[in-house]
Amino acid sequence: MSELAPIAPPQGTAPQEVVDRITGAAKSSFSLGMKLLTRPRRQAMRAVYAFCRVVDDIADGDLPAAEKRALLADWRAEIDRLYAGRPASAIGQALARPVAAYDLPKDEFLAMIEGMEMDADGPIVAPSEAQLARYTRCVAGSVGMLSMRIFGAWQGAASERFALNLADALQLTNILRDIEEDAEIGRLYLPAELLAQHNAAPDPATIALTPGLTSIAAEIGHRARLHFSAARAEIPAHARLSLAPALAMLGVYDGYLQKMEQAGFARPGPTMGRGEKLRRGLAALFKAGPV
Repeated sequence: MSELAPIAPPQGTAPQEVVDRITGAAKSSFSLGMKLLTRPRRQAMRAVYAFCRVVDDIADGDLPAAEKRALLADWRAEIDRLYAGRPASAIGQALARPVAAYDLPKDEFLAMIEGMEMDADGPIVAPSEAQLARYTRCVAGSVGMLSMRIFGAWQGAASERFALNLADALQLTNILRDIEEDAEIGRLYLPAELLAQHNAAPDPATIALTPGLTSIAAEIGHRARLHFSAARAEIPAHARLSLAPALAMLGVYDGYLQKMEQAGFARPGPTMGRGEKLRRGLAALFKAGPV
């Protein structure tokens, strides 16, 4: 459990080394665009990713709910220490320079923890529309809002619209892609109201066999498509290169959604090889339309 707690780095170990170790094994769709960032910005993103990775591991792990809650409370306290100028953990120390250099909002780190607390309370099953919207804002929107500042892309309201619409699009696409995988661990992120409209039981054990699942998925897919379009509408307000990591993600997840649309949202969700991810990510860097 100690590796999940906000503790000081081992003696003689630089905070960035700890962050790099946590992020080193990640096979993220961000990796292409991250290579276009300067070293300080890349290190900042790694520190944010390490924070997100650790709190996510707490929420998704096998610890009792009370221990998860206690660890997440410890991370809330660490964020308080970070913004007071005295972080205790390796991740907190690695975040200190980015917080100051890029004016990263404290509330976004706390929002990520809030989202993890929602997962830690037990598997999320058929949340209300409002609960799903809040969950997405916490776990995806917070990363987008922090990332836009680190990328050097922040342009105020246009950047907020871009970040939050892209976050919604990515999260909804991810939910659609992973329905069966989530169900295996007792989770069901499809909203209760939509399930009720299609007479579908809010039960992870039976959702894959639900006759109306294709229609439910199509509705969620339509929402994701609208959010992708809304995010694209904000691209011209930014220097395109500054959006590179976000556009790479957009390209990959737009590809997942396209595959589901073309298959009529038949189950299971699509897969995508590394080469196709690279192609779609590169294509998204150089044009604003669908790839």
